[in-house]
Amino acid sequence: MNFPPPIISRRKITGMSAILLPFLEDGSVDWIGFRGHVERTVESGLVPAVNMDTGYGNLIDETTKTLALEATNSIAGNAGYVAGAFVGDQPGATFSLSGYSAAMELIEKHGGTPVIFQSFGLTQQSDECIVKSYEEIAANCDRFIGFELGTVFAPFGAIYSLDVYRELVKIQKCIGAKHSSLSRQLEWERLSIRNETRPEFKVFTGNDLAIDMVIYGSDYLLGLSTFAPDYFAKRDALWEQGDSRFYELNDVLQYLGFFTFRAPVPAYKHDAAKFLKLRDWIRTDLTHPQSPHRPDYDIEILERILDQLQQH
Repeated sequence: MNFPPPIISRRKITGMSAILLPFLEDGSVDWIGFRGHVERTVESGLVPAVNMDTGYGNLIDETTKTLALEATNSIAGNAGYVAGAFVGDQPGATFSLSGYSAAMELIEKHGGTPVIFQSFGLTQQSDECIVKSYEEIAANCDRFIGFELGTVFAPFGAIYSLDVYRELVKIQKCIGAKHSSLSRQLEWERLSIRNETRPEFKVFTGNDLAIDMVIYGSDYLLGLSTFAPDYFAKRDALWEQGDSRFYELNDVLQYLGFFTFRAPVPAYKHDAAKFLKLRDWIRTDLTHPQSPHRPDYDIEILERILDQLQQH
């Protein structure tokens, strides 16, 4: 497949937005800021996604994860939310079904839908064993969302073969999968498999450098949307209405994406904190101590981008 699939005009886009976990000067979590961010995301019409990479899901302890689940469940209610199910391991580890089962059980207990983070034990298997592992995951939960994560984001990630992806789509309890290769071509191939195999399955783009993938039939689960869930929701509504202003707003949001997701990519979370502080949504621009930082001069550019968004 060398060309993109047809553009699907006026489609209703399902948007899931990863929630940044903010911090205070003393190193504790800014739970007031966190709750406010979840509330704004829900009010915008997007589905909050907590304990993802944007929420330092691979760095925070179990107590913090649980508190995030409790807070999000109390806010989202029947609207629902999704949360990262993470199993920490090392290269050469075996697949831990018990680890994933425990993580999924905790999320479901608090009203969320698990997003299955990859792990070394999951991805460093044969294709056949990877599919079998997802089937075992499905047998231990009500429903889940898969996740392909490029190694630019995390060393334990992997982009699966199309044969594995095709089998993943066939697992009925898997309602969709986030694709974070940053490759349009690879995502278009997944859309083609979805369209042929199971049209209700959702391909959630995780391509923060190509957020217009939604016009081809992808939905999204993005870290970039944590900067501006309100403007992402407005963009989505413009597309559904057939309003050409979609493109202008999308261009500004994509400018934000190209700037903040430059190398080192994980440092986008520091820019997110800076941006949310500029919006007076959180109290500091501090991040998790193990997360990389951005230079102070980013603020001037972020201010310009915010000004551009406010003109829409």
